[in-house]
Amino acid sequence: MSRLILLNKPYGVLCQFTDPEGRPTLADHISQSGVYAAGRLDFDSEGLLLLTDDGQLQHTIAHPRNKLPKTYWVQVEGAITEEAMALLRCGVQLKDGITAPAKAKAIPEPVIWPRNPPIRERKNIPTSWLELTITEGRNRQVRRMTAAAGFPTLRLIRYAIGQWTIDGLRPGESRSLDVHLPAVTGNRPSHGKNAGSRRRDGRRPGAARPRRNDR
Repeated sequence: MSRLILLNKPYGVLCQFTDPEGRPTLADHISQSGVYAAGRLDFDSEGLLLLTDDGQLQHTIAHPRNKLPKTYWVQVEGAITEEAMALLRCGVQLKDGITAPAKAKAIPEPVIWPRNPPIRERKNIPTSWLELTITEGRNRQVRRMTAAAGFPTLRLIRYAIGQWTIDGLRPGESRSLDVHLPAVTGNRPSHGKNAGSRRRDGRRPGAARPRRNDR
């Protein structure tokens, strides 16, 4: 059994435990020692980050060849068109090559926490939300994909990696699980003893899971 921590990383937190510039890091939210991030999430992105104390599990989750799907809720500038969605599904030409086909669909605005600071919206330009699932891990890939399709990303939340999600986790909260590595490689995470969720104040979270209006 390996330990896996699911963290809902807040906006403006670095995916590392120290920073010489004094910016917020994982150490502000994770008290367990000996764990490391399996993959990364940008400073200006929010949502699910996986951490583990098992090097093999870390490699399995993060390595591109395993193609663990990553699902994002993306707020973009403008009223998203079906043509743009079709482009995202087929593959977008970026400077480092065309992206693999993605799953993309328009969704209502999710019922989630407000971002701090809030996004900058232009008064006369609407915004849209979409759910985008990719299997690659290029640098700032989702942002580059939506920009190439003509709809710049304003807010980016990673909802899921494989079958793990941020359900029930508010920003800064985490949940610890025991998992079997073979189940991970088969994309069927096996959840053993649940070590429970924690808030920064030590209380178990009572918040409802993030949900969408169309659920």
